[in-house]
Amino acid sequence: MARPTHAAARLIPAIDTADPVRAAALAGLLAPRCGALKLGLGLFTAEGPAAMRAMTERAPVFLDLKLHDIPNTVAGAVRSLLPLRPAMLTLHAAGGPAMVAAAREAAEAAGAARPLLLAVTVLTSMDAATLAETGVSGGPVQQVLRLARLALAAGADGLVCSPQEVSRIRDAFGEAPLLVVPGVRPAGSAMGDQARTATPAEAVGAGADWIVVGRPITGAADPAAAAQAIAESLPA
Repeated sequence: MARPTHAAARLIPAIDTADPVRAAALAGLLAPRCGALKLGLGLFTAEGPAAMRAMTERAPVFLDLKLHDIPNTVAGAVRSLLPLRPAMLTLHAAGGPAMVAAAREAAEAAGAARPLLLAVTVLTSMDAATLAETGVSGGPVQQVLRLARLALAAGADGLVCSPQEVSRIRDAFGEAPLLVVPGVRPAGSAMGDQARTATPAEAVGAGADWIVVGRPITGAADPAAAAQAIAESLPA
């Protein structure tokens, strides 16, 4: 999947529902107004490959399963997912370089059709205090950069980070890493469980390639109009 070249292609709506009927309806409404659709853990756990196949008929799919296990197990999971043809696939950078490298080797079996491998750094729901509770000191930025360096060196194509780390990643690693950025909220939207956020325009202005937006779109009275408004707010 190539880096987006126009504003609407930067938007990835998150289809975070376990209801296949609702998911299909949202996919139909949103696919013409975005660059990809995010299929998350809830829907995949409920409906599995059937949900994936239905969604790939509409748009490229960002399959956000955040794989995290020993290298052999993650490599096996990647191989199992390749026939579903996700455009993007996530794994936790905290799994370590051997795990990331094993995932990359497994993905290469798909050749030119392989998914982009995106390493999740620090979840957008975590702030410095929450991170410290897990034993990680120094704050989110330091941990994001540490995990980014590890994952990129091991073969990840890009990273998943909050909007607040995008500019620091670009300063450290340049334009090469693909950056998919959740924790994006239009001005005036409820933060929900997100701790490190920015507006869509701020995230793209900082250097995000794609932004992931969930509840402000899927919870809107008119999801299609909400997605259109976000796309129109983005820099070209």
